[in-house]
Amino acid sequence: MTPIRKLFIANRAEIALRIVRTASRLGIETVVPWHRQDRAGPALLAASGSVEVFGEPPVAAWLDAQAMIRAARDSGCDAIHPGYGFLSENAAFAQAVADAGLVFVGPPASVIELMGDKISARRFAVQHDVPVTPSADEADDPASFAERARGIGFPLLIKGAAGGGGKGMQIVRREQELAAAIDIARAESQRYFGDGRLFAERFVERPRHIEVQVFGDSHGHVIHLGERECSIQRRFQKLIEESPAPGLPAALRERICAAAVRLASAAGYVNAGTVECIVSPEGEFFFLEMNTRLQVEHPVTEMVTGLDLVELQLRVAQGEALGITQAQVTSAGHAIECRILAEDADAGFVPDTGRVLLLRAPQGPGVRFDVGVTEGAPVTADFDSMLAKLVVHGADRRLAISRMRTALAETTMLGVTINNDFLARVLRHPAFAQGETDTGFLERHREALAPAPLTDGERQALLAVAASAAPDRAARTVPEPYASMGAWRN
Repeated sequence: MTPIRKLFIANRAEIALRIVRTASRLGIETVVPWHRQDRAGPALLAASGSVEVFGEPPVAAWLDAQAMIRAARDSGCDAIHPGYGFLSENAAFAQAVADAGLVFVGPPASVIELMGDKISARRFAVQHDVPVTPSADEADDPASFAERARGIGFPLLIKGAAGGGGKGMQIVRREQELAAAIDIARAESQRYFGDGRLFAERFVERPRHIEVQVFGDSHGHVIHLGERECSIQRRFQKLIEESPAPGLPAALRERICAAAVRLASAAGYVNAGTVECIVSPEGEFFFLEMNTRLQVEHPVTEMVTGLDLVELQLRVAQGEALGITQAQVTSAGHAIECRILAEDADAGFVPDTGRVLLLRAPQGPGVRFDVGVTEGAPVTADFDSMLAKLVVHGADRRLAISRMRTALAETTMLGVTINNDFLARVLRHPAFAQGETDTGFLERHREALAPAPLTDGERQALLAVAASAAPDRAARTVPEPYASMGAWRN
């Protein structure tokens, strides 16, 4: 066993703060990196220490593996937690951390390399009787790739081998679209992941996206912590996640979870991971990929199981056994997570930028708000648009939906456009209430999810607010010297 005394968190914003909180509760000191844009980040205030990192664009700072390791060693840390995104699924980084004599809070580099590559992961799944969709791997014969892709039939999906987050993916519905889709997918994969390798697979129409949280330790124990439904997506990126998956037949749930554990066990998996699947309307399930890290949506699993997944990660990384058997894992109630994004959902999900002028978090029983910004913080295009995660728990799904709608209404963030109103409309939709969700939900119900037109009274009220907020109004109506004092009043 190797106790972790000081932890370097190679990440930022809400996930860095979330890891700091658990580590601090366990008596572990924490160090977080910061860029000039993160000077006021809440993780900095909560951590034991911090270190400045450099990079232009700023995202480059968190992608500099050697700089992260150097910062961890210079600050006296003995372990690195990668969070999610950035370097979290980079096998070379995990190996470099180990080579530097530090503990990597995640699976071994060899497992990341095996399961983090979509092509090798699919082959491994087939070897262990986990179903996959019909596919064609470009590497088998690049010259015949397009022809073999056509042989799968349309629609099909072109994907980057090293992709993630919806990048490097193209749906192809007609043969004449195939060549352009291959070019676009390759360019995106190369740009975002430095890897242009592709494969094609059958595209399942109206699938549900179901994923299983797995956990393994270095003593050979692997368990699952139930499944999550992640079907509400835009551009292959998740917006709403929940656990348990509504209406999933018990026998199908058991088969999916058993396949996930079988796959993780065969891979010698250690620490937290997620096995992602798609489920067809006919009830078939197919392995999609494995995320070899903590997921953005892990709080819904924490809410229903009562377990702290980051605590489990840290204990396993220290060499401890999981301390919980499959039979001891229980699930109570229902949890839903909404991703609060800086984007205009009603204008094609266009990202927004600005400065957080006012932030009000929702309150109440069963409500959790993991936020990565503070009042005054800039919101730029340099990082992902997710600003916070709103998570609720209820005794059943109906109560969880009700609590989430209330919590979304109570979430205020002025200075930047956020998507809380759109998320509330999704939760109000009758099909969502019935659990009739799939990855095409938002597109299929686009018209019903559009905002209602403003009434004359609402329009007049907004004009009055805008007029009262005009920058020159104070100078016209407030005498000196008070006008020059700006917004300050005694």
